[in-house]
Amino acid sequence: MGCVNPKRRKARCGALNREVSDGNDWAATRRDVGMGQLCPAPRPAVNLHHLDAYDYALPSELIAQSPAVQRRDARLLDGRHATPRDTWFTDLPTMLRSGDVLVLNDTQVLKARLWGHKASGGKVELLVERVLGEAGLEAAVHMRVSRKPKVGEQLHVASLDGATKKAYQATVLGRWPDSDGALFHLRFDAPLAEVMANVGHVPLPPYIQHADSEADQQRYQTVFAKHPGAVAAPTAALHFDQDMLQGLQTQGVALAYVTLHVGAGTFAPVKTADVRHHTMHSEWYQVPEATQRCLAQCRARGGRVVAVGTTSVRTLESWAYTGQAQGETQLFITPGFQFQWVDWLVTNFHLPKSTLMMLVSALAGHDHVMQLYAHAVAQRYRFFSYGDAMLLQRASA
Repeated sequence: MGCVNPKRRKARCGALNREVSDGNDWAATRRDVGMGQLCPAPRPAVNLHHLDAYDYALPSELIAQSPAVQRRDARLLDGRHATPRDTWFTDLPTMLRSGDVLVLNDTQVLKARLWGHKASGGKVELLVERVLGEAGLEAAVHMRVSRKPKVGEQLHVASLDGATKKAYQATVLGRWPDSDGALFHLRFDAPLAEVMANVGHVPLPPYIQHADSEADQQRYQTVFAKHPGAVAAPTAALHFDQDMLQGLQTQGVALAYVTLHVGAGTFAPVKTADVRHHTMHSEWYQVPEATQRCLAQCRARGGRVVAVGTTSVRTLESWAYTGQAQGETQLFITPGFQFQWVDWLVTNFHLPKSTLMMLVSALAGHDHVMQLYAHAVAQRYRFFSYGDAMLLQRASA
């Protein structure tokens, strides 16, 4: 005999399961000896403020080390429904309709990784986080070195593989953004644009284990990249080629562009057990007037705003939250956040316990997102920057 009446579940199953919820998402069943039946066991409540709520097990072989042969060859996990649907990225246009707007981040990834040495001979690895000043001679950089250099010290920066004979000098001016900052403030003897073009390397994420190549210069960059300034790619947009973008426009889907210069902080681990104590990194963003008009027109005609990548989400929602179409953002999106613009999200799969796992959980619901990730692992999807994509819908949309 089954538990046929939800209103009587608590009474009939109460001998074993005290205060059983009337919900449908039950993790297990137990046998009530007295009734001779199977009764649902309550699933422990998840503390969404705790970092462990955003963890999942990922076999290392599922971390994509190289992109698909063609940009559009990725798989697409359709997560808009109660159960996951396995599709291909080329199916995305069939899911969109005339009147929708696709919001893309047109930042351009810099060749921001530099190698060199100190006067003493000690090796130095630099990652340019941000170019400073109108002349473009100064930069805020992350530095990996055995002994931190002092103010006034000179660094010699050159090609790691000797492919070019060019070399540059950089002087340590101090820390950034202030005297206690985590980054170093350097002044180069040539514009950073020249330095990076001649001796810089593609700043591949730490989980990609090969050295950057000419192929990475093309594939770790979107086909519409326009404004230099990022040290990490808006990876969900890497799947789009020009033919697909043109086809979407032909079917009546509008394309709108924002800029957010992705910083290295996107890979920084959350170190606080309570995520409310995490300090979000700062990134520069802009929502052009043309995009603002496009979004307003989309809303007026009843279209859907489809953000491509979490950086587009943070840009749109930073604008909505502050009223500022340009500036710095430290917006940290966690469950409970009230989205103003984003209806759907095209995104890649994210690192466990990352702020991006919190963002997608806020958008589509924590339980649902974790179920999608479990499915993706079981179905051998490819993860992270060069991996596959998923499509999410705002839980209240």
